[in-house]
Amino acid sequence: MRIGELAEATGVSTRSLRYYEAQGLIRSVRTGGDWRDFEESAVERVVMIQHLLAAGLCTATIEELLPCLEAPPEERTEVMDRLLSAEMARLEVKRRDLDRELDTLRALRCEEVPPHLAAR
Repeated sequence: MRIGELAEATGVSTRSLRYYEAQGLIRSVRTGGDWRDFEESAVERVVMIQHLLAAGLCTATIEELLPCLEAPPEERTEVMDRLLSAEMARLEVKRRDLDRELDTLRALRCEEVPPHLAAR
């Protein structure tokens, strides 16, 4: 499958696909005419990459995680649990920060000073 076909099948731009390839997330072989040729399985892999990016994971983490996700459950290692736990912890911190910012804005809108700002 050529890059344009992969882009059409996944809804991902050819530019993004080239980036994924440069990051080692997908692989192609070059034809005699120097065209990229992707296996059919690249469609599922690109869709998975899109989901992981949407979840806030960086490409380095995705590169570590993809082999675990593609392996049968009995062959998965602790790497997946460790990576997913770390990402969930990162997102929990981000959520607490967002909650604090929202509390501040709500309080300002009601002209009340939130407790964490009053102590300053």
